[in-house]
Amino acid sequence: MFDAETTALLRAVLDEVCESVSRYETSARTHVAFTILEAASKGETSVDGLKRIGVNALREAPTVRH
Repeated sequence: MFDAETTALLRAVLDEVCESVSRYETSARTHVAFTILEAASKGETSVDGLKRIGVNALREAPTVRH
């Protein structure tokens, strides 16, 4: 588990990376969140590193097609 400061950082990075993604696009947001959490659990805690990882994950995220 992460401390409160790291949790806030991860949430801020997720929100920034996904700012153009609808809150209803849960698959994409979940994919990005999982990828950011995985990177943080492996020791990546820099804002720039987490953003880069999040942006890459967003490019690979599943999308909902109508």
